[in-house]
Amino acid sequence: MHFLYDLAVYAIPLIFAITMHEAAHGWMAERFGDDTASMMGRVTLNPIPHIDLVGTIIVPGILLLGSAVTGLGGVLLGWAKPVPVNTRNLRPFRQGMFMVALAGPLSNLLQALFWLLMLKLFILTGFLTQSLLDLTIAGVMVNFYLMAFNLLPLPPLDGGRIVTMLLPYEAAVKFSEIERYGMVILVVLIVSGFLTYFMHPFVWTARRLLTWVLL
Repeated sequence: MHFLYDLAVYAIPLIFAITMHEAAHGWMAERFGDDTASMMGRVTLNPIPHIDLVGTIIVPGILLLGSAVTGLGGVLLGWAKPVPVNTRNLRPFRQGMFMVALAGPLSNLLQALFWLLMLKLFILTGFLTQSLLDLTIAGVMVNFYLMAFNLLPLPPLDGGRIVTMLLPYEAAVKFSEIERYGMVILVVLIVSGFLTYFMHPFVWTARRLLTWVLL
């Protein structure tokens, strides 16, 4: 029963976090000249076109179930179908690539702030219930988790794209070659615990903001 409650509480903010993350990539790409995602119906807040069976449903469900079974808090991660971007259409190219990559994590930051604002409004109006408290806290934490994960400076994650666009051309080309090993490196970072260490400042910030709002 506890697992089903957690699933219900986390499902809404997680689906919207992932949906808006991907839609933001497509929206920003359109601002810089590429309407591929828009033409394919991916610049939308409708979660259905973005849902990935593994990343949006199975992986988050397993992580939630594992957290419920062990009784320990964990990292809740997920992903949606990547939004298609034709990089040849981006003008100017480097600025466009940088902003498209940044748009996803930035959308998660804005969503986290939205959930914080909703929590404060619920408190001020006296409308706060335990379910709304749990929902808004989940909204903040989910979005900080996803923002941190995607800002990991590893291609093909958003952070890797951002770093690539900040490097000089030759260094950027060499750095982008890491992408072929990206998934292997990511698994190593997860197993070694480095990913948790990398995300710690983001989680700490989220908890401090929640504490400040709840005071």
